[in-house]
This record gives sequence, C-alpha cells and structure tokens, in this order.
Amino acid sequence: MSPAALISAGIVLPPLVYVIYTSVHGASLSLTAYGDVLTSSLFRHTFGTTLAIAGSASLLSVLLGFVVALHLARQHPRRRAVLMVLVLLPLWTSVLVKCFAFTIILGRDGVINNFLSWILDTKVQLPLVLNRIGLLVGMTNFLIPLVVLPVLASLLAIDGAIYRAASIMGAKPARIFWTVTVPMSLPGVVAGLLSIFVMSLGAFIVPALLGGPQDQMLSNLVDFYNREILDWPKASAIGVVLLGLVFMFAIPLALWRRRKI
Repeated sequence: MSPAALISAGIVLPPLVYVIYTSVHGASLSLTAYGDVLTSSLFRHTFGTTLAIAGSASLLSVLLGFVVALHLARQHPRRRAVLMVLVLLPLWTSVLVKCFAFTIILGRDGVINNFLSWILDTKVQLPLVLNRIGLLVGMTNFLIPLVVLPVLASLLAIDGAIYRAASIMGAKPARIFWTVTVPMSLPGVVAGLLSIFVMSLGAFIVPALLGGPQDQMLSNLVDFYNREILDWPKASAIGVVLLGLVFMFAIPLALWRRRKI
C-alpha cells in the first residue's frame, strides 16, 4: 500500500498545506481569519446546522439501511447478489444527476404532487424540495448503500446456531431480534453510522441543490466566502475547521476498527 499512499499524499497534501497557509494570511501567520470566523453568528448557525443535518441524515440512513440489510441477510445467496445490485445502484449514479431527478420528483409540480393531486382530485403542492425534507431525502438516498454493506457483513457473520438455540429455549421472533440480532450486529451499525456521519459533514452538492437557505452546511459556507465574498483566508479557515471536525470523528472510527480487527 506504500506506493499508493505516497501518490495520494503527493496529490492531497500540497493543496491542503496551501489552504492552511492561506488561512493564516500567508507569511504573516495571523489568526485573525479564525477569530472572525469563530465569532461570526453565520458560522455558528451553519456549524449547528451541519451537525444537525449530518446527525439526522445518518440516523435515518442507519434505520432504513438496517431494514434493507436484514432483508438481504435472509435471502438465498444468489438472490442476495441480485438485490445487492439494486442497493448499490445509487452509488453508480452521479450525485448531481440524482439531485436534479429529485427536484422533478419532489417539486411542487413534480411526480409526487401530481400523483396526489390525481388521487385526491384537487391541486396538491406539498413543499418537498428546497427545504430540510428534500435535503434529507437526497442525503439518505446516497448514504443508505454505505450503511447496508457493514451491517450486512455483521448480520451474515452471526452463527445460525444461535438463532436455533434461542428458538429452542422458547424465545419469540421479536425477542430473538432484540436480544440476538441487534446486539450482534452492533459493530456493523456503529461502523456504518460513524462512516456516513463523517461523509455527511462535508456534503456540498445535495444541500446546494435540494436544501433551502436555512439548510446550508459548512462546505456551502466555504463556497460562499470563496466565490461571493472573495475572502480566501476566511474560506480557508472554515475549510480547516471542517477538516478538523472530520478528523475528530474519523480518527476514533479508525482506531475502533483497528481494535476490532
């Protein structure tokens, strides 16, 4: 892995170092950009919004992904392979294309509202896009496959003899689920939750296209300072803060996975 790691470091580190260099105003090594950013009400609001959206999207994806993984784990291997193609299909489609598709599906005159208008025989225009609802739909669509994979691996690793033993001892299906399936699949659930939460923190395209003005995240704020305000030190400072936030969750995840291995 060393050659690949060195190539990746050579590609990633130079621009990253330049971003950090810009955030401290170059050779002047001033931290005023960080001070202005951390005391800004806009940054604090966006920071809280980022954590709220990443957390809610991650939890929703874990709940839906667990159901999908549980269904796949109960299928015959050949049928499971076919269904896995359907699960992974969203990952093979551009996020940008999917976002534009969701605007057609969720729009006021979109597929869902037109269908409801036809069923109810009245004009229905539910606000399903350019708000938190549309944002969570778009992020969940992207994150669910990333949850299914680790959870499915944990479920398939459970010895079937444990289920038979619990059944022989008189446990009902609901009790087996809560006392056997959920605890023994917890490593995959935790790994999937932390992974998608870290990925959600840097979301940019989905909030920009499906979210409303109050649903912009830190990556969108970086773009705002970079293209609209033209304040590159502040944009770089926000980028460094976002990078630190990602590392704060990614490093414990890496250590926890290494301990499990």
